[in-house]
Amino acid sequence: MGSRADSGDLKLIASYSGKVVIGFGSLNLIPLLTGIIAGEWAAVLDFSIGLGLSLSVGFSLAAFGSTNQKASWGHGMVSAATSWLIVMGLAAIPYALSGFYASYLDALFDAMSGFTTTGLTLINDLDHLSISMNMWRHLLTFVGGQGVVVLALAFLVSDPSGGYTLYVGEGKDERLLPNVGNTAKAIWKISLVYLCIGTCAMTIAGLLIGMRPGSAFLHGLWVFMAAWSTGGFAPMSQNLLYYHSALYELFSLAFFVLGSFNFALHHSVWSGNIRELRKNLETVTFAISLSLAVLIGCYSLLREGVYSDAVSLFRKGYYLLASGHTTTGFMTVYAKQFATEWGNVAVFVMILAMLIGGSACSTAGGLKALRLGLIAKALVREVRRLLQPANAIVQQRYWYHGQRVLDDGVIRNALLIAVLYAISFSLAIIAGLAAGYPFLESVFEAASVAGNVGLSIGVTTPAMPNFLKGVYIFIMWIGRLEFMAVLALFGYVVKAVRRRA
Repeated sequence: MGSRADSGDLKLIASYSGKVVIGFGSLNLIPLLTGIIAGEWAAVLDFSIGLGLSLSVGFSLAAFGSTNQKASWGHGMVSAATSWLIVMGLAAIPYALSGFYASYLDALFDAMSGFTTTGLTLINDLDHLSISMNMWRHLLTFVGGQGVVVLALAFLVSDPSGGYTLYVGEGKDERLLPNVGNTAKAIWKISLVYLCIGTCAMTIAGLLIGMRPGSAFLHGLWVFMAAWSTGGFAPMSQNLLYYHSALYELFSLAFFVLGSFNFALHHSVWSGNIRELRKNLETVTFAISLSLAVLIGCYSLLREGVYSDAVSLFRKGYYLLASGHTTTGFMTVYAKQFATEWGNVAVFVMILAMLIGGSACSTAGGLKALRLGLIAKALVREVRRLLQPANAIVQQRYWYHGQRVLDDGVIRNALLIAVLYAISFSLAIIAGLAAGYPFLESVFEAASVAGNVGLSIGVTTPAMPNFLKGVYIFIMWIGRLEFMAVLALFGYVVKAVRRRA
């Protein structure tokens, strides 16, 4: 992308965005067919409208953007950020038409929450939502976990260079295979295999607690989708607490921990490289940070007498801390219990766990364990330098899908993202305080939003101010795309304005 935005740039961005929108729009067929099978004709109409509008917008953008121009990094970044905004607006249409949202803004909030795998919701009367609309909610979070762009790359984008810039623009940079299109297909293959396994396991758990076969299957499918995508959506308003099942919680715990791992790690293990699990810097960092969070958090809960027996401590304390750290957001307590029962230490540990998050290039959000590990390695390197003679060359090595040398560029990137996360976290806190919420509640909800987690302390409700909903939508968007694509979009807009001026 040149120093000034021109019509060629716009066409290329429109071309890639259109393909992403077409891929997304086709997803409306799944809840539409679900509605036909379930006899939910009002929902069928809603999704028919959503399908028609999405495909119309997608094909119009692709036709307008027809060009032979080669894509640069800037084009891919801007296309990724733009695509996410467009699909948010289109995904919200069936929501808004359903009558379960107080406003289109609330529908936009839930669409972005789903795509970013955050899991916070503003829906009214979730317990009476139609089957097809629940399918849509969980489909959005499942696709969002793999990546809206990854969906298009797997089936619609054939240009390798442009496809890779789109892929990186969505906050990913791991190549499971040499070709980015094949990488996208491999990601979907991994997810679909787990989808079959996970749905069967969750269905069996549902049957064992007395659910009817049809309900057991649907709830199992939806809960797995949210678990694997670390999305936190659930088909009932009580979230995982609704099932009152230790087995249900245990299965979901296993799947959201797996979902928080890097797709490249899954690919390595599937390929027989088991040692990557124990040597990988990110896996080791995640294991240490989760263990510390659970140890300190559960000790505080036990000392405060919040949970007095081991079973309750595991099902409430351990489960929720793991849910927060993996940025899943499944809840086995009511939102206000964090503020009224947990105590300051456990809540503080939860906030830190939510901000750290899961793995890079996974379905999880947050700063990511890899960056935390790199920053820790950088600190070790600097300490070693201080202890060595001035002319000594000090190298710090780490294992991440092979032996690597820690260089200044990698450190700068990790620190830059950490600073940007801190800024977005602070912005969300300030917005919560400006809306009149107490400090602790503002900080907790800000960590959940900035880390794309979905746990709530009671702030996120349809009654919260519209400006706070808007701020949270923005924070979810920039956090999921890891800032660079959004900054590129802002830069492109500034260039376009200057060109017009």
